[in-house]
Amino acid sequence: MDLEAAEVAAYALLRALGIDADDPDTPDLARTPKRFAAAYAELLSPQPFDFTTFANTDRYDELVLVRDIPVHSVCEHHLLPFSGVAHVAYLPADRVVGLSKIPRMVDHFSRRPQTQERLTVQVADALALHLQPRGVGVVIEATHSCMTLRGARAGGAATKTSALRGVLRDDARSRSEFLALVTERRA
Repeated sequence: MDLEAAEVAAYALLRALGIDADDPDTPDLARTPKRFAAAYAELLSPQPFDFTTFANTDRYDELVLVRDIPVHSVCEHHLLPFSGVAHVAYLPADRVVGLSKIPRMVDHFSRRPQTQERLTVQVADALALHLQPRGVGVVIEATHSCMTLRGARAGGAATKTSALRGVLRDDARSRSEFLALVTERRA
């Protein structure tokens, strides 16, 4: 990333929108181009991680679900943030994954200009590829500022996407169990 070029571009964008970062009446704007560039660099920089798996020596064969994983990304259509939660589950086969790897994987794929639909599929496909479980389920619920702050201005509207693989897609009982656990409200 070229943060200097991003700062110059941010300055030019503000100027093109009629905002003078050098206006003495708004001194706090002077550092806005630098902060803008740094913020987007952070939003768009995935953290590397190793997708560590372990032999399923206990032959655990029930659903493993990690709920309410924070999701923060940037809409690729407007470069505005969207945020929410992901619920990721798998039915183990020969391998299991360290639970901390699932939120890291969600974060990894969210750190680029993204659509929620693609993000959901990327998480499901990566888990299926690296773990080769009997089934995978991913549901992401998010609020998009491109929908709430502009355009439709649909405040409070949330979008849910899902991707199901293997048994969680093909077996109605397994799919129902997954979806029930995802939608279950905490006491």
